[in-house]
Amino acid sequence: PFQLLEIIRKEDVVLRAILTTHHHWDHARGNEELAQLCPGLRVFGADPRIGALTDTVTHGQELTFGAIRVRCLFTPCHTSGHMCYFMWEDDSPDAPALFSGDTLFVGGCGQFFEGTAEQMYTNLTQILGSLPKDTKVFCGHECTVRNLKFALKVEPENEVVKEKLAWAKQRDDEDLPTVPSTLQEEFLYNPFLRVMEEPVQRFTGQTDPVEVLRTLRAERDNFKKPKERPNPPAMLAFDWGLFSPFLEKK
Repeated sequence: PFQLLEIIRKEDVVLRAILTTHHHWDHARGNEELAQLCPGLRVFGADPRIGALTDTVTHGQELTFGAIRVRCLFTPCHTSGHMCYFMWEDDSPDAPALFSGDTLFVGGCGQFFEGTAEQMYTNLTQILGSLPKDTKVFCGHECTVRNLKFALKVEPENEVVKEKLAWAKQRDDEDLPTVPSTLQEEFLYNPFLRVMEEPVQRFTGQTDPVEVLRTLRAERDNFKKPKERPNPPAMLAFDWGLFSPFLEKK
């Protein structure tokens, strides 16, 4: 929260609301503290498990913040209460933006923790996939390189995947972001949006698009899985410097 408030101070803006995609700690943990520090702060979301929630939103609901318009898009699967936010300004030359949380990533999609392949298929093809193709995709995590390595395994002859992976690796090496992408780009290299393509179906051994998606997710879950996953709260504690007193040399 304090990093966010420092950015707000530098940008000389006022924090009025938080749009939370889902309740997982790495997306909503700061809500309670921000609500205490910013009296009157409104917290929007679709899941009662979201911390400091003040406004429950529904699919298709539209919000307005100054000139910014927001359409709430319900995408249950990663969690049962996952909401994406599509944003635009009328008469603006800028492309619209999608804040996709853990539903759609650059080159990938979220795990099916609380939902089904049928739900994610609807999310990706009907709800998010039908948005304007120039929409900028701002996802909740930056796992672009790993996602694209998997995409290359799925489609080893896909030149767009190869180019995007090389670009993402270079960005990583230079400590630069790979987010956002565009929805149009995602359809060229993201296997989870390419379930109707013959090479993707051949990789999965399936032709029904939902079964292709289900198989892809299972394959991705087991793709070069680390022997030991870092504990997320512990990693966050390191980032915050909470272990520093114990690591200082005497």
